[in-house]
Amino acid sequence: MIAAYLKYLLRSGNEHAIHSPFLFDLYTQVIAAKKDANPDYAALKKLRKELLASDEQINILDLGAGSRINKSNLRKIGTIAKNAEKPEKFGKLFNRLVQRFQPETMLELGTSLGLTTLYLSKAKPDARIMTFEGCPSTADIAQQNFKKLHADNIEVIVGNIDHTLPETLAKLSAKLDFAYFDANHRYEPTVRYFEDCLPYMHNDSVFIFDDIYWSDEMTQAWEYIKKHPQVTLTVDLFWIGLVFFRKEQVKEHFTLRF
Repeated sequence: MIAAYLKYLLRSGNEHAIHSPFLFDLYTQVIAAKKDANPDYAALKKLRKELLASDEQINILDLGAGSRINKSNLRKIGTIAKNAEKPEKFGKLFNRLVQRFQPETMLELGTSLGLTTLYLSKAKPDARIMTFEGCPSTADIAQQNFKKLHADNIEVIVGNIDHTLPETLAKLSAKLDFAYFDANHRYEPTVRYFEDCLPYMHNDSVFIFDDIYWSDEMTQAWEYIKKHPQVTLTVDLFWIGLVFFRKEQVKEHFTLRF
């Protein structure tokens, strides 16, 4: 992964490498925004600190690619918060993206302890958020966190995402505006979840893929997604990849600093 990151640094650019007016505005005003004052961040930072300090242990049911750090199914909440939750700067980025695109229907694959979900929720409290988690004990902690921060627009769907995702999508009465994929970090499930969601996207949908260089399989999945005929614009921020479907956009891929 270090080699992949060095390659990313060498080929990544900033706003001067962007030709698309849509992406130029998105990068300068949202992705690379320097000032990001938000009254919700203080409560989220406090919650993160509490989770990191927690010695409570829970049994993990891992239906994905597993953890590189901890092979035991009995894990401290503090360890999960440290290794499985995205750093604060990504939560803030997701919050800004939601504020920018104002999605009504959002989907998150991989709830974990719910910190990222809360960044999505606080950005648009009137949106519907469906978050999927395979581990019941982790989902319980996330639901406690949602209740603590009064996030009432989040629906937690517990179970194997292979089954719960298509079942939930089939019942959707609206298009999918925003989706964050952070569940099974392997090629086949990642591509399958992406293709499950494709019929529900629209021209202005935003898809985000986590850990696109976590493994060779994830990088292969990212390459597949970039080349998909329905995808017109992708942005590689190394830790995550942004995907857009704007038909008015010339098909392009950008690697940008974050």
